[in-house]
Amino acid sequence: MFWTVLKVILFLAVVAGLTIGAETLMQTDAGVRIAVANTEFTLGPVQMAIAAILLLAGLWLLMKLAGLLVATLRFINGDDTAISRYFERGRRRRGLEALTDGFLALASGEGDKALTKARKAEKLMDDQTLTTLLIAQSAQAKGNTQLAEEYYKRLLEQDRSRFVGVQGLLSQQIEAGNSTKARKLAATALSLRPGHAATQDNLLKLQNDASDWQGARRTLLETSRSGRLPKPVYQRRDAVLTLQQAEVEAEKGNTALAQDLAIEANKASPELVPAAVMAAGAMVARGKPKAAAKVLKRTWKTQPHPELAQAFAAIAPQEAATTRLKRFEPLLALTPGPEAQMTRAELLIAAEDFPGARRAMGDLHDTHPTQRVMTIMAAIERGEGSPDQVVRGWLARALIAPRGQQWVCENCHHEHAGWHALCANCGAFDTLSWTQTPNSSGPSATGTEMLPLIVGALPSPAPEAAVIDDEDEVDEPVAEEPIEDAEEPEDVAETTPEPEPEPEQGAKVIDLDQTRRMGL
Repeated sequence: MFWTVLKVILFLAVVAGLTIGAETLMQTDAGVRIAVANTEFTLGPVQMAIAAILLLAGLWLLMKLAGLLVATLRFINGDDTAISRYFERGRRRRGLEALTDGFLALASGEGDKALTKARKAEKLMDDQTLTTLLIAQSAQAKGNTQLAEEYYKRLLEQDRSRFVGVQGLLSQQIEAGNSTKARKLAATALSLRPGHAATQDNLLKLQNDASDWQGARRTLLETSRSGRLPKPVYQRRDAVLTLQQAEVEAEKGNTALAQDLAIEANKASPELVPAAVMAAGAMVARGKPKAAAKVLKRTWKTQPHPELAQAFAAIAPQEAATTRLKRFEPLLALTPGPEAQMTRAELLIAAEDFPGARRAMGDLHDTHPTQRVMTIMAAIERGEGSPDQVVRGWLARALIAPRGQQWVCENCHHEHAGWHALCANCGAFDTLSWTQTPNSSGPSATGTEMLPLIVGALPSPAPEAAVIDDEDEVDEPVAEEPIEDAEEPEDVAETTPEPEPEPEQGAKVIDLDQTRRMGL
């Protein structure tokens, strides 16, 4: 409103000034006398003003004629487009102004205005590359996908604009959710410009989302060759992709190829726990248990993990519990800590050395109170013949204890039941790490509270050994406590509660599966 009023005031001021100037000239008696040869011209004030305007118009016309003359001379000298350029110069200037206004409007988010200016520039300019791009982007900003696609396809006709056209179509397909077409367009764009960073990232993400791990490895290699990724980062990510490819091949039944890929992934990134587990399994399948143990020890030294212990136990599934305990000692001695303590305790429980298991646990139930620790303590108490109340007390603590270390996404902090290259929540690549989650409670997502180290066939329990589980406890008779204040009828004989059976002597064999069901 203010600018409108200001413009009206300025317009009125200009009109008033011109009127006053014209009136002043008409009232002035002075003039201009011009003598040419023997002819003399006398101009009054008004005539003098008109003559000045005509003189300026004549000079402008003279300059135009001079430019036309120069263009004609160039045409005569062989420049075929000299005259056409002379007449199109003004048109081109107006087209550039419209094009500039269009891009400014597009940057400001005014899609309608940008499209209008782009249409005007398209009519005035011969070079249609910029106008085509402006129309395509303006139509896309406005939501007219059909028009945008039409003009993006026009950009494919020229070599210098083909990459931009593919990128425009790629962004449309990504917004529409057509991942298959988007992946093909991204591959085409990368073939046009192999070093383009944004295209590499887009293609890699699309391939990861589509589980095209082999294609993702090729894209990652191109990214590494362009110098964008340091060598350690490339090796880690390539190992992750190789491991995912190995899992896919294993599901297809290509066992040999899957084993080769797993071993390759482990060599590229020895600290990657899932790769070490799968590589160890491949080596065991090929009759190389010592190599498998070496792989697991190297990874355990950098990252102790229950899955590594499980894979180490699977190297010799038929061995006795005492033999397994001896075989595990060099592994557990590499990295002392809570994981080594819990694993040693579980092995001692399997060997029915419950006092030794208690010593191995130490004060973990106070310093590291997790579900797995509480469950192991419950198993120790059960094995030592403690009352059921004590065992259930540990299991009750396990229900409310923190889960301990889990596979957690570093990007969105979402917990996962198992490792995967992509976060199930945010889709981020290679962000899962084995970290502590002290504020979490409830059933664990990993199911490793009681590590199943006792795989395969173990020595059968003695026939006289009693197996303790929940079903046996339900069938046991429970003594009724007398009520002091209640009056008993005279005709009812006083009943004496049966004494509780004394705990059996000797070591008992515990059912670890049943213990997991009770506590978890």
